[in-house]
Amino acid sequence: MFRPLRMRHVMIQLLEDDLPQASLTLAETGVFNPDGRDSEDHQLARVPGEAYRQIFRQAQSRLDKITEYFPNDPPLAVERPQVVRETELKAVNDRLGELWRECSECQEEMRSLDEEGRVVSQLESSLENFANLNIDLGMLQGDKTFLELHIGVVPSINLRRMEEALGLARFFVYTFLVGEGNAHVVVIGPKGEAAQRVQTVLESAGFHALNIPPELHDEPAKVGLQLALRRKRIRDEYAAVAERVARRARETEDFIREAKRTLALAEPYVSLDDAARGSSQLAVVSGWIPARELARVEAALRAALEHPFILTDRPPRRDEHPLVPSLLAPNRVLSPFTTLVTQYGVPRYGEIDPSAVFAVTFVLMFGMMFGDIGHGATIAVAALFMRRKLGKFTGFAVLAGLSSTAFGFLYGSIFGFEHVLPPLWMSPLSDPTLMLTIALFWGIGFLLLMTALSIFNRLIEGRWLAAVLETNGATSMMLYAGLIWGVYGAAQGTGFGVLPTLLIVASLTALAAYKWMETCAP
Repeated sequence: MFRPLRMRHVMIQLLEDDLPQASLTLAETGVFNPDGRDSEDHQLARVPGEAYRQIFRQAQSRLDKITEYFPNDPPLAVERPQVVRETELKAVNDRLGELWRECSECQEEMRSLDEEGRVVSQLESSLENFANLNIDLGMLQGDKTFLELHIGVVPSINLRRMEEALGLARFFVYTFLVGEGNAHVVVIGPKGEAAQRVQTVLESAGFHALNIPPELHDEPAKVGLQLALRRKRIRDEYAAVAERVARRARETEDFIREAKRTLALAEPYVSLDDAARGSSQLAVVSGWIPARELARVEAALRAALEHPFILTDRPPRRDEHPLVPSLLAPNRVLSPFTTLVTQYGVPRYGEIDPSAVFAVTFVLMFGMMFGDIGHGATIAVAALFMRRKLGKFTGFAVLAGLSSTAFGFLYGSIFGFEHVLPPLWMSPLSDPTLMLTIALFWGIGFLLLMTALSIFNRLIEGRWLAAVLETNGATSMMLYAGLIWGVYGAAQGTGFGVLPTLLIVASLTALAAYKWMETCAP
């Protein structure tokens, strides 16, 4: 209840032929955690099933891509767990490869259609600049033998001066669109010596050339119709490819479901990875199992394996504690509090599980802060009515409501009215100073409790110096004690006191020295 489950390191010696079935059985128990550290026995250096793992990873990759691409994703259903042989896994992988090649072809077609759609959008955007020109746009493209031709945009305020300056060079300016402070113009004139001067005038007027794409080689209205037809063709072809993909997904739905099942059954053997070692026909599997589950795991292996095996176990060594998986004991009452605690991290092996402490302190603090008979009862009853939606958090809400109700009786408060029932203890508003004092002592007690838990956890890890001098260690507790002692003396009128001051100075000096040594350590 207060610590993660006690774990045992197990070593299972068996025939390599039984390794796939053993991995599946261990996975079914749900309590085996592989230990993939290098084996000290050099005779067991080979990792069995390397080819099997490569096929599995390729098949899983293909399945992930296919299910991501297909609109249908059949749910996984594993009724009868059974060992997946390498030949069966390879057959599934080959079929997935064929299916993925079909998907890739469809994906390439869709990508090509998307790219063509973007080109059409760009052409339509360019066409908007020439929509008011009722001439064949092809006539404005390319170099002309006797004409100097410029098409572009110029600020409207510069248009008149540009026309006058170009008129002197015998150039004609035709304005075909005006809007948003700009004018779209066509500048036409004879080729010759004036060309350089015309270019200078255009630059001075802020002229920006417009490029006419080669695809726009007809009147704007006709080009617009052609682009609209082209866009419709792209949509139709895209819909046809999507329908082909959807039809193929429906046709292969049973196979996809079977492939998912096959890979799910093959995964336990693959996940063993370096935790399984072999030599000749013998294999060894290493891992961690909760001590209370050892008998169940061994019985499951004996029932499943065809040949005899040997299972040995030992407690974790001190140097292995950081590697030991931490499994919190299931507890129906503490389950919602454990969920909240694990959001900040899981206690390491051997450390105190703060779920029970958190549960007690949270429920009491909630009741103290929101003590009211009516409100608390409402919360508890509402939680019971909503238990299907709340799930495992139902108990969390019910306990909070009951705590609020209990403190409501202590405070004599019901739906905010404090003069209906006589308080069993006191009304909070009658003596706010006392309530603040209680809150202060509650905070102090909680801080000291958390510090004590931190010290204990470091002692479990064998970090004796850190338990004394690290932040939230014994030295920190001495600092808190000195501050509380001194402040209490000052409040009583006897002054802060010499001893509390010396205790605070000594604690701060020790903490600073420890931090300095940590910083300067190589």
